[in-house]
Amino acid sequence: MTGSIKDRVAIVGMGCTKFGELWGKGPGDMIVDAVSEAYKDAGITAKDIQAAWVGTLFSGNGGRALSEPLKLQYIPVTRVENACGSGHEAIRNAAYAVAAGIHDVVLAVGFEKLKDEGGSGLPGMENRTGTHYQSSMPGVFAMMATRYFNRYGFSPEEGKRMLAKISVKSHHNGTLNPKAHLRRELTVDQVLQAPIIAWPLGLFDCCGVSDGAAACVLVRAEDAKKYRKDPVYIKSLQISVSPTSGRMTSDYDYTHVEEAYRAGIAAYKEAGIKDPRKEISMAEVHDCFSITEAVTMEDLQFSKRGKVKEDIEAGFFELTGPLPVQPDGGLKCFGHPIGASGIRMVYELYLQLQGRADKRQIKNPKLGLAHNMGNEPYAPIVSVCIVGL
Repeated sequence: MTGSIKDRVAIVGMGCTKFGELWGKGPGDMIVDAVSEAYKDAGITAKDIQAAWVGTLFSGNGGRALSEPLKLQYIPVTRVENACGSGHEAIRNAAYAVAAGIHDVVLAVGFEKLKDEGGSGLPGMENRTGTHYQSSMPGVFAMMATRYFNRYGFSPEEGKRMLAKISVKSHHNGTLNPKAHLRRELTVDQVLQAPIIAWPLGLFDCCGVSDGAAACVLVRAEDAKKYRKDPVYIKSLQISVSPTSGRMTSDYDYTHVEEAYRAGIAAYKEAGIKDPRKEISMAEVHDCFSITEAVTMEDLQFSKRGKVKEDIEAGFFELTGPLPVQPDGGLKCFGHPIGASGIRMVYELYLQLQGRADKRQIKNPKLGLAHNMGNEPYAPIVSVCIVGL
């Protein structure tokens, strides 16, 4: 593939904070914690870093958001933002610089400090007026759920039970992860009986708001084993951005995300994957709501259209199933500090591929996929990153 990143860049070190309500830490503290783990993992120091990229949605100060806490000495540091794909965007820019031969050792970091804002949702969201109708994220994804139920002939009870099983699965995985924010087993009945946020989505169908940071060190593939014997190689990095037509036309079906489908196709082509359902070993996807995970399984061709319910009931996406999804607990258990989420997903894939995921370790994984989706389902920015041995 012309211009492909496949097997040209390797990840040789990663770090991740515990996610949660980190009242005792500021953004700089979280960045230092994540990056210190990544340095130690790669066997390097700050002096080895030649350039850095930081993904964050709400924190300003440009590259100083990273250079100041890390005391980086007069090297290029760039802040990037691409909605919920900001972490993946940091990795993408860093990887392209390495693949182009401009730098040998680079750093990508994602972080967000949301809890100090004092609100119950995402801070700084604009008040839409004029041609953009008023909506909330739970509201638009609730419309996706009701439309999905209708299109594929599920009763409300059947649909809600399908979604509940997604949350139960992710929460089980989260209990095995010491860095997850929410570590609590759930039952289907608990999910079904939880307070409604936007029908049919209840409290346990929605991810939380958290603080967190994650980091990775990238080098040229041919140099990777100078740093460690088990580097993880980038197979694909793709981003698909909407023309926002969903806001202006009436034909959006609310049962798929076109950008996710197209990003998946591009990523599979770049990685040389013919049958993602069989070739992908595990996935971390943007489960901001349980319905989002269900629809994403179909958009990424893990399940056939309208058939994800069958796979959920068969345990296909459980930790011991053929294609584990959210092995670390996902956004559901980590929350969603926007800039950090994409790199946190890759951190889990990295550990799994190296056999370091402890109680949640997947048997013999070869390829892992991470998927982020920013903005509404009808006007999103979607990123897909595939890594492997």
